[in-house]
Amino acid sequence: MNNINDSENQSLIRLSQGQLNLLEMCPPQFQRIYLEQLSLPISPDVQENLLWGNQFHQLMQQHFLDLPLDSILNMDQELKKIVQSLLNSVNEQHDLSSHSWREAEHSRSLEKGNYLLTAIYDLLIIHENKAQILDWKTYLKPQDKQKIANNWQTKLYLYLLAETSNYLPEQISMTYWFVKIPHEPECLTFQYNQQLHQKTTLQLENLLTNIDNYLLDVNQNNIDLPHHKTCESNCPYHQSFFSDDSYFNDLEEDNNYLLLMIDEIEEISI
Repeated sequence: MNNINDSENQSLIRLSQGQLNLLEMCPPQFQRIYLEQLSLPISPDVQENLLWGNQFHQLMQQHFLDLPLDSILNMDQELKKIVQSLLNSVNEQHDLSSHSWREAEHSRSLEKGNYLLTAIYDLLIIHENKAQILDWKTYLKPQDKQKIANNWQTKLYLYLLAETSNYLPEQISMTYWFVKIPHEPECLTFQYNQQLHQKTTLQLENLLTNIDNYLLDVNQNNIDLPHHKTCESNCPYHQSFFSDDSYFNDLEEDNNYLLLMIDEIEEISI
C-alpha cells in the first residue's frame, strides 16, 4: 500500500486485511509503516519463517494450477510428506469433484467510500450452492479460535465474497489449514451468516471512518495518529514508541509478533 497519504493522486486507497488489522490494533504503527513507509528490522529467524511461508504458498499454488511438484518434493522427504498429508486432508474435507470450480490465488476487491478493499484467497472452491475459502498457514494451529474469528483476514475475506457474489452469507465458509513440519496438518473452519455479515459491515464502516479522520489530521493538521487508551497493556508495538532500539530485538522473539509477520506475507503469483 504505497503512498497512502498521497490520496489526491489516486482515486482509491487500497486496503487489505493486513492494513485493517494494524490500524485496529495500533494506529501509530499503521502511520509508521503505511504513511511514513518505515518498518521494523527483521531478524534472520523471522526472515527464514517468512521465506518458508512464501515457498509453501507457491507450492500449493503450483499444485492447484496442475503443475508438477515431484521434482521439488523428491528433494525434501519431510516436505513431501506434509504436502501429501495436507492435500489428502483437503480432498477429504472439501469437495473437489469435477462438479466444482476452483482457483488458486483468487483476487477479490470492492470499492467502499474512498477505499478499495482487496483480498487474495489461497484457494477458492465454488459449488452451485456453496463457496469455500481456503487459506494456508505455516505455523501450528492456535488455541484461541475466537482470536482468529476476530482477525480482519477472516472478517474481510468472508465479507468480500458475500458482497461480490450471489451467494448468501450462510452459503459461505472459510477454512484455515495450519502446516508446520513435522506436525500433521490441522484446520479451523468458520461458517458465515447474515448476522456476522451485518456486524462486519458496521465494524468496517467505523474503521473506514476512522481512517478518513486520521488522514485528515495527518495531511491537513500534521497530527500523528493516536494511541488507544488500552494500548500500553494490549498492543505489542506500544513499547517501540517509548523505548530504545533494543526493544526491537525483544519484539522479534515474541511469538505473537512472528505470527503477525507471517500473516502479512504477500501471495506471489507464478
